[in-house]
Amino acid sequence: MMATSRHCGLRERPGAPLAPHTTWRVGGPAELLFLPRDTDELADFLQREAARPITWLGLGSNVLVRDAGIRGVVIVTAGGLGDLARDDDRVHAGAGVPVAKLARFCARQGLRGLEFFAGIPGTVGGALAMNAGAAGSETWDFVESVDVLDRGGIMRRRNKEEFVVRYRHAQGPSVDEWFVGATFRLTAADADGQARIRVLLKARNATQPMQTANAGSVFRNPPGHHAGRLIEQAGLKGLREGAAVVSERHANFIINEGGASAAQIETLIARVQAAVKERTGIFLEPEVRFLGDAR
Repeated sequence: MMATSRHCGLRERPGAPLAPHTTWRVGGPAELLFLPRDTDELADFLQREAARPITWLGLGSNVLVRDAGIRGVVIVTAGGLGDLARDDDRVHAGAGVPVAKLARFCARQGLRGLEFFAGIPGTVGGALAMNAGAAGSETWDFVESVDVLDRGGIMRRRNKEEFVVRYRHAQGPSVDEWFVGATFRLTAADADGQARIRVLLKARNATQPMQTANAGSVFRNPPGHHAGRLIEQAGLKGLREGAAVVSERHANFIINEGGASAAQIETLIARVQAAVKERTGIFLEPEVRFLGDAR
């Protein structure tokens, strides 16, 4: 049952299942699930829960929540932290804004740069944390500054230069600060941004299993290689562990055909790693994050 705080209407759900909050549709419960409406609620909550471990989810892509769930607090930003506004050539977006929505907003505003977000199933917060990218572009290519909250509920604005950013990674000056928003600096479009989005989405739909339960790319691309190509060359398309299957459309995707457990997905990931390592000598590093405890 939802518990409502007398402080400012915080939405808290003890023991809530997390599978509905992940794109793989798997995972056990959160000890406490929190769904903030805005940064004020979030700051108040962090002040009260400063001692408990905290895990963050956006749309729940790029993560595997294990079957026994997650201890401590799980904060889901999707559905909240959704502010989105333009100021000249800058766009500010809250951490809970789906990046696909941000891409469409910028295109309608005549701003170029973030079209690659259109096919990524995540939020701004997640894109910042993992420097999400596609079509030759990455999130932090366009970041000017970010807004962060610390465990005491204090918000501050940090410049891009304060972060160490590389492929699928961004690290700030403190591990106890979390993204709640970002300002992106863009340029005026010299062509129809919405048309470019349609082209990108058409290409993604043709090559990736977009209509299935999946978490996006499972493995990072090793230097000089494409993970999907290595998996395909190892003959692993269609490899199955229960209802978890390596996609026939794109080998770097594992799909949940319905009823898969997180344990089955994790076992299939390990089988793919072992087979590719045996064939090529290359160990595929996961791009997905493993959260929580195995049953």
